[in-house]
Amino acid sequence: QQFRSQKESGALAKIDISLPGTPRDIGALHPLTQMWERSIEIFRRMGFALADGPDVEDEWHCFDALNTPPEHPARNEQDTFYLPDGRLLRTHTSTVQIRTMRGAPPPIRVIAPGAAYRRDELDATHSPQFHQIEGLYVDENVSVADLKGTLEFFMRELFGADTAVEFRPHFFPFTEPSLEVYVKSKALKGGERWIEVAGSGVVHPAVFEQVNKERGDKAYDPEKWSGFAFGLGMDRLAMILFDIPDIRLFAQNDLRFLRQFA
Repeated sequence: QQFRSQKESGALAKIDISLPGTPRDIGALHPLTQMWERSIEIFRRMGFALADGPDVEDEWHCFDALNTPPEHPARNEQDTFYLPDGRLLRTHTSTVQIRTMRGAPPPIRVIAPGAAYRRDELDATHSPQFHQIEGLYVDENVSVADLKGTLEFFMRELFGADTAVEFRPHFFPFTEPSLEVYVKSKALKGGERWIEVAGSGVVHPAVFEQVNKERGDKAYDPEKWSGFAFGLGMDRLAMILFDIPDIRLFAQNDLRFLRQFA
């Protein structure tokens, strides 16, 4: 009816249909959100379920249960954000491992995406708040081979089939043996240079024992059950995949940066 009245009044004759339309900004997912979704989808295809835990933790979940001794430097106030009531901001998403095992018997296959916090100086590659995906798989006869196969599949799905993956010995108090994960691909900036992307290892028997004490049973008997765990830095993976030079860009909400991902 409005169109007919405009036509009868001659108003439509004044419209120049050759004029360009008004441009509209198209929304898009933040690059970190894109990285979350890609990563979660890959792990879901491998049978991993999602788990979650609080950002504000206690020392037992963050350190004691993960076989981290009182004198470990990670527990120092120079590295960890402690709250007045004695709690802290979790320094890694590994805390979700403990909460998951406390709440359910094995077998377990979960990933836990979330934020972590450390007293790092803010610069191009470090931030006091960063993001991780923690992985935990517990079953009978789980070995390093299972860990390597899982992470190799993930890295090649994320970065491309020609991605080379290397595992190097390292130390983490909650895994033994412990391995750092490096990737190399011609599709990535840096070409033939190895880039560190994750920490991983076989779950330490002492972690199972701590969980058993808290549960009040022997559900996670280290003589029967074994497992692996890994931690992936989402910010770092996104910086590598999208060739982003500065971690601070993720939080600045600069449309000139964000439009590149629309």
